[in-house]
Amino acid sequence: MSPTPPARRLRLGMPRRMFSQVLLMQIAIAAGVATLATGLFLAPLSAQLDDQAMRRALAIAQTTAVQPQIAEDLRTTDPSTTGPVQAEAERIRKAGDAEYVVVMDTHGIRWSHTDPREIGKRVSTDPQEALEGRDVMEIDTGTLGRSARGKAPVRDADGKVVGAVSVGIRYDSVRARLVDAIPGLFAYAGGAMAVGALAAYVISRRVQRQTRDLAFSDISALLAEREAMLHGIREGVVALDRGGRVRLLNDEARRLLGVGAEAVGQPLKDALGTGRTTDVLAGRVTGTDLLTVRGQRVLVANRMPTDDGGAVATLRDRTELERLGRELDSTRGLIDALRAQDHEHANRMHTLLGLLELEMYDDAVEFVGEVVGDHRITAEQVTEKIHDPLLAALLVGKATVAAERGVALRIADRTLLPDRLVDPSGLVTVVGNLVDNALDAVAGTPHARVEVELRAEGRTAVLRVRDTGPGIPAERRELIFTDGWSTKEPPAHGKRGIGLSLVRRLAERQGGSAEVADAEGGGAEFTVVLPEALTESPTAATGTPPANATSARAEMAGTAEMAGTEEAREAGESVEESR
Repeated sequence: MSPTPPARRLRLGMPRRMFSQVLLMQIAIAAGVATLATGLFLAPLSAQLDDQAMRRALAIAQTTAVQPQIAEDLRTTDPSTTGPVQAEAERIRKAGDAEYVVVMDTHGIRWSHTDPREIGKRVSTDPQEALEGRDVMEIDTGTLGRSARGKAPVRDADGKVVGAVSVGIRYDSVRARLVDAIPGLFAYAGGAMAVGALAAYVISRRVQRQTRDLAFSDISALLAEREAMLHGIREGVVALDRGGRVRLLNDEARRLLGVGAEAVGQPLKDALGTGRTTDVLAGRVTGTDLLTVRGQRVLVANRMPTDDGGAVATLRDRTELERLGRELDSTRGLIDALRAQDHEHANRMHTLLGLLELEMYDDAVEFVGEVVGDHRITAEQVTEKIHDPLLAALLVGKATVAAERGVALRIADRTLLPDRLVDPSGLVTVVGNLVDNALDAVAGTPHARVEVELRAEGRTAVLRVRDTGPGIPAERRELIFTDGWSTKEPPAHGKRGIGLSLVRRLAERQGGSAEVADAEGGGAEFTVVLPEALTESPTAATGTPPANATSARAEMAGTAEMAGTEEAREAGESVEESR
């Protein structure tokens, strides 16, 4: 038997839903405004009605006072209930719908009154001000009760004050007019309140739809959770409004993009500048998992439009993943090169063993000399023309990989690069990327050849890499330097389209350039100019080479085969880290 559920207690107070709270608050505001407006209208209306009643009473008093017969009768007759003054006053009272019309002499004795018994008696209120020749308007209480009064002096033909006229308008009639106006006023106020309540309901329903009928506490909790999530995740988040202005940047996005909090509120172009990153975030480049390079970082961006016309973009840092993938590719290439060397070495050993078994000793010696000589010539060519050990090791290793792929890697005759590089690893990155691209372009083609030219012009390093591949069409020569653009199949670890972009960025960062053109005889020729890439020569003044230059070059030549394996692997890792 299930337990009886507890009875629900009636909860009093403000409702939790935002829709209900907003509706109640707006209705309360509308009611308050309507009440306040009604009160503000009634207060001056009452004063206005009082003023109108007093002015009407004064007008009747002035009209009565200016009649010459009244002044004459005050001088020539006595107060009487049947006198001419009483008769004229009653006529005027009835015609003007006044409560009373009292005519008095200079002593305040009544000559007329609504109640004939009051004739001949002194008035109940002080008439001094009117008897002094001034008009009076007031609300006062007399023998007939509270009334709106107007008093005017009565003058004779010579202008002398001979009495006064006091006219009263029943105050109850004034109050009745005010009370009669209240229902209509409340009707208008009620109509205004009804319109306000309807408008409040419409607005509240819109708020309900936009807030998904959440309570204020729910919205506050969501905002707190959003802030914690945005600033806690290791993925960059950029929110844009419909005008393309940055609306939000979390901590990771600021780090990846290299911008500060001042970027919030700025147009995307002003915050990030021009380039592929801006185009991707603005939606001018469409797709999923779009590659872009920002500074030294390789980023993957995805953009999702929002209902209000803006967008939210996420950024992931793939720099380490790209580096590891490139290192894996480099390791595989070196393994393939070592496997090729092992295969070639086995073939040579078999040939040598056959010559020895056939007792062709002279031929065996000649064969060994040719094999060793051919290999040593390649190493010597590199070390004699390129004195930097890191670059020399890289090119020897690339030559081994090229031979395995059926490509002849050559060093141009004009090549001469002294060991004075400011940033050898940066040049290794440039050379490695260009040589790898050239090998990919010519692999599998007849008479495949790649030629590398490196020379120094003062402190400027000039690099040219030529190949005999299909070349690059003119309309694509700028496009190939764009982040994420490539015609090759992506590797297993990720995407392509980073190497040439990094080459140009490295060149432009040093004030140089990276361009591509047609090579002589077909193919492509990449030219990279790096100003200030070399230091000043320590022997520039004397022109005398350093004492150890010859021995160093000999040492490099003697270790060329090791450079093709160990040092080339280290140089290849340096290249792949930047690619």
